[in-house]
Amino acid sequence: MISADTVHRQRAFFETGATGALDFRRAQLQKFSAALERHEASLLAALQADLHKSPCQGYTTELGLVQAELRHALKNLRRWTAITRRATPWFVAPARGWTQSEPFGVALVLGPWNYPVQLLLTPLVSALAAGNCAVLKPSELAPRTAEAITAMVAETFAPELISVVNGGADAATALLNERFDKIFFTGSTRVGRVVMAAAANHLTPVTLELGGKCPAIVCADAAIEQAARRIAWGKFMNAGQTCVAPDFVLVERGVRAAFVAALKKSLREFYAEDPSRSPDYGRIVNARHFDRLVNYLRDGKIIHGGEHDANDLFLAPTILTDVSPESPVMQEEIFGPILPVLEYDRLDDALALLLCGRPVPLALYVFTNDRATEAKVLAEARSGGVCVNDVVAHMIGTGLPFGGLGESGLGAYHGRAGFEAFSHQRAVLRRATWLDTPFRYPPQTLSLAGLKRALNFLLRG
Repeated sequence: MISADTVHRQRAFFETGATGALDFRRAQLQKFSAALERHEASLLAALQADLHKSPCQGYTTELGLVQAELRHALKNLRRWTAITRRATPWFVAPARGWTQSEPFGVALVLGPWNYPVQLLLTPLVSALAAGNCAVLKPSELAPRTAEAITAMVAETFAPELISVVNGGADAATALLNERFDKIFFTGSTRVGRVVMAAAANHLTPVTLELGGKCPAIVCADAAIEQAARRIAWGKFMNAGQTCVAPDFVLVERGVRAAFVAALKKSLREFYAEDPSRSPDYGRIVNARHFDRLVNYLRDGKIIHGGEHDANDLFLAPTILTDVSPESPVMQEEIFGPILPVLEYDRLDDALALLLCGRPVPLALYVFTNDRATEAKVLAEARSGGVCVNDVVAHMIGTGLPFGGLGESGLGAYHGRAGFEAFSHQRAVLRRATWLDTPFRYPPQTLSLAGLKRALNFLLRG
């Protein structure tokens, strides 16, 4: 458990100004990258123990993405921290204006269990690049990974710069009672509301990376086999426990049979006939989530998969058809390896299903080779992000901001967006003293009409 003294020590260190120096930030990012390399084996072993992730999966979906973020930050840090010139109105001439990025101070990063390295440490890259101190709270549902991260951080960073707090809901609640200068949370929408309410007590800015039911639309003109292969990859990696995994598929009726056949073929190619023996297929995180997912199997017709083993927390990649839009599996975020496949006759029907009071999803996927169809979906269906003819790929890399909208999140990160999420854009105006026109001082001698004409000119930048 953390004491208030830890936060106070971090704030005292931040107030020395040490974290704001460009050389200091760069040194911390370099130490971070080296530490990830030194602790790679223990982190990969922990991911395998917690979630049955193979070393290759652990690196490609977790450590490798953090290292990419570190390289990008080191390459671009000088440019991100440079001042940006801004126009000033004639009213204050002669003057110069600019914005400069400044750290918030002491940040709290609350991580989830499904990608417990990537989704905790990628925000830390942004926090350090922006010049903040940070307290990290790993998920207690991935305990071995939390232990490995704690060891790495303790060896690498001074506690007044970076500290790790372990524990369950009580530890998170205690942290949220402290005053932080920025809170970054990744997790469920339900807990996101709790985090935002706690942040409101101190008027702390927040970034919330949440979830939602991410739909995939497969049109008749799509490359069907490729669409099925890409959807199967994005849905069933990490046993479906991915916030941007396709949650359900809407497929045009004429290609439904071909799509389902291609989906089954892809699953056999990925995980063989017995996915429980595949080194590339994960497990459900705990018994509570396992039981929740097994209950969804009653909400449709199982046409592939469905096998499950409570002792191993194994649930096979499963395809459901004949699913009612009102069933629990279509009303709640699945967050597991169950994929409902529904049919539609017209694109307007598919869009109507997405717009009938459903919360805005974190991601939207559309498979089509028709630009007019693509434009229609982009114009009428809202989401945090979009992939056309792919899934998940929009959150990989540092070029595109990643974030949700409404119930799927608030704010964005990755690359420069992450740096800005942990930075205050401070506006600065410097005015010369050699000229001081009497126009703005009382008494006012112009008529209202004359004043309007003068301001029309003077307020232009």
